Amino acid sequence: MTKHALLDAAEAVLSEHGTQALTLNAVADRAGVSKGGLLYHFPSKEALVKAMVARVIEEFDDLIGAHLAEHDDGTPGAYSRAYVEATFEILTGEARAYRRWSAITAAATDPEQAEPLNAAMRRWHGRAPAEDADPVAATVVRLAAEGLWEVVSHAPELYDEEQLAALKRRLLDLLG
Repeated sequence: MTKHALLDAAEAVLSEHGTQALTLNAVADRAGVSKGGLLYHFPSKEALVKAMVARVIEEFDDLIGAHLAEHDDGTPGAYSRAYVEATFEILTGEARAYRRWSAITAAATDPEQAEPLNAAMRRWHGRAPAEDADPVAATVVRLAAEGLWEVVSHAPELYDEEQLAALKRRLLDLLG
């Protein structure tokens, strides 16, 4: 059993049953491993939550980096475009939209656990807006993408593939 499969199980428990249900026993049961097997990788619930938060941050950083590498031609707004592309890649990917919601929910009860995600948010949204042709529009676009991620995390059926594609095009168009 890999760490990623155990994290997937923890996210599924949270998504399906809520914060109170996130116990080591529930995660082990969901993953189909013994509690000892889970404890081998994550010696405590806190370690499990910390790993969930770290994975969300790493995944989004990697996606932004990949989109920047692919499309950064020096024109203003490359970071904001990469942010939107990464967000929509997650929103249209297999069950990844609820990953961040699960990590936030799990970390919400402990400010120390939430701090890495808070720091990532400050970094993602605090990136020099002057890089964009219209810094205010770039901020609005990033916040809209953030809000859409939140909504889709709670109601994935709300927007179909065509609607998400139209929203993505519009957000990218707003960046110029």
